[in-house]
Amino acid sequence: MTRGERAVAIAAPISIVLLWQIAVSTRFLNPGLFPPPSEIAANFVAYAQSGELATNTAWTLGRLIIGCLIGGVPGTLIGLAMGMNRWVRAYFQPVIALLYPIPKIAILPLLYFIFGTGEQAKWAAVAVGVFFLMAINTEAGVRQIEPIYLDVARAYRIRPASFYFRVLLPGALPNIYAGIKLSIGIAIVLAVASEFQLTRVGLGFAIFNAQQLLDVDRLYAALVAVSLLGCILTYGLDLTERWAIPWRRARK
Repeated sequence: MTRGERAVAIAAPISIVLLWQIAVSTRFLNPGLFPPPSEIAANFVAYAQSGELATNTAWTLGRLIIGCLIGGVPGTLIGLAMGMNRWVRAYFQPVIALLYPIPKIAILPLLYFIFGTGEQAKWAAVAVGVFFLMAINTEAGVRQIEPIYLDVARAYRIRPASFYFRVLLPGALPNIYAGIKLSIGIAIVLAVASEFQLTRVGLGFAIFNAQQLLDVDRLYAALVAVSLLGCILTYGLDLTERWAIPWRRARK
């Protein structure tokens, strides 16, 4: 990212906050429903100082990481196999086509029936959403690899494990990272939604509790925490992507 692009990236959220502040000050927005950013910031600081923010964020982040691993690793491996083997693709494609369109939030009650009210249901909710995105994006990445690389690997008769992890995986990495970035957004939505009920900790619980108490300021503070969590994870992925795919940066 160039210096000018960084300046635009910083200016974009600042301009939105300023417009929001002006809209509330001029009563264009109802301050009862849309508190000014200055008030939200003050409440966010109080929320952080109370220790609740760190506790709730840690629980949500833990559920995100575990759920992403449970769903992402199998999704990536199956995507690699689908990209290279037409029989595997013929088996999994109709299954994915049938199950992927189902809203993942809609199956939360079913997950509670299956796994109970513990952490397993929340991990499963995140894992289900991540699995499909990783499988679809990884398959697309494998099928976009230049055929000459695959032909050379076959000509040298490299072992299947080396073929998958030294040829297919690096070739599909750009799409895999795209899948991870999409998965982060979906995973946060599912993790927060799973925390609305049957739990006492997490950012989702904080949002639901603020709604029940009609505490609009605390509701916005929790929403800001969710937004910051997603932003930090996304920028962290961008940094690791530059390290993992250096040839892509070199092309730019």
